[in-house]
Formats: sequence, structure tokens, C-alpha cells
Amino acid sequence: MTDAVSRDEIRAALGRTTYDRFLVYVMGPYKSFNLNYVLSEEELAAIDIEELPGPIRKLFAARDEVDDALALLRRVQGTLRADPGVNAFLAVDVDIGTDEVDAATQSLAFAEASNATVFVLPFLGHNFGVGEEAGSILEQLSETHGDRIVFVHEASVTSEMIRAARARWDLRVETYDTEAELHKRIRLFVADVMNRELHGDLDRLD
Repeated sequence: MTDAVSRDEIRAALGRTTYDRFLVYVMGPYKSFNLNYVLSEEELAAIDIEELPGPIRKLFAARDEVDDALALLRRVQGTLRADPGVNAFLAVDVDIGTDEVDAATQSLAFAEASNATVFVLPFLGHNFGVGEEAGSILEQLSETHGDRIVFVHEASVTSEMIRAARARWDLRVETYDTEAELHKRIRLFVADVMNRELHGDLDRLD
């Protein structure tokens, strides 16, 4: 799969960081969940938000925040590039046309070429496509890259796919309540992979 997109191609598309040969592929929804996917405007207008349970109230109150998910991924990326200084990237950062390499093949290649892959699943994320991509990557790479992959989902997110992934592939799964906690958990995971490469527990990819 790495012949589809090489590590050098990915690095060439990204800026420099302290550890720019350590690639971290950050995946997640690019759009927040929009209630118009499932409800009409008339149905939405008839709902009294204040009477809803907490997590559901949060979903309805944030109905117009459709760009928050991508912004969250960008903040995760920026945090990792600053501390510990790894070359974190999103798929859209590597300018390879889908007419050259289709999106699914690109995602597999990015994960295979990366030292670590992080799936971020926020409560407001429109996660349908992400789940399919994640399942495809795990199916192909769990044996060779399982120790390099983590799912970090907001505590209020429940997913049969996540539960199945943990059981089937022994996937590392973390939860978070606040964005600060999300950044901390991802940094700890990346630092762990870096240390394991340094001490020989994981092979270096270069």
C-alpha cells in the first residue's frame, strides 16, 4: 500500500517540525453532526431544547456548528506539531488527487506510512464515513500497525464499531470529557510510540 503514497511524499507536503520524520496521521469527521440530516425544519422548531436530557440538549443547541469538527482536528494537529513536535497531518494536507489515488486507498497508505494514527471521534462529529474508513484501515493494518493506532472518543459517544474494534483487533481506545483531556491523551499515546521506537519495541519506519 505504501507504493500508493510514500513517506517522502507526505513529508514533502508538510512543513518542518522538531521531529519531522515522525508522521502522525490524524483522522476524524470534518463536519459536526447537523440535525437536518435526520429532522425537518418543522420537527426541529417543535422541540423544546430546555426539556431535553443533557447530552441530547448539547446536540440540539449546537445544531448550526457544522465546522467545529474540522477545527477540532486542526487544533489536535497544531498541538502535536508544537508538543512533542511531530509531523501531524490531515488527509487534506497531502495534495494527491483522487483521480490518481482514490480516497480510501490514500487513507490506508497514510496510516501505513505513519508512525502513529489517531482517530478522534467527538460527540458532535458526523462520524458515519469515518467509521467505515477506520474499519477498512484496521482490517488491513491491525496485525502490522495495531500498536500504532488509537481511538480517542468523547465520553458521550457510543459506537458499536468502537466496541467491535476493541474486541476484534485489541484496539487501544481512550475517552475524553474536555478538549484539554483529549490533547493530553493523544500526546501521551504519541510519546509512548516514540519511546517504543527509540528503545526497539517497535521498528522504526525509515
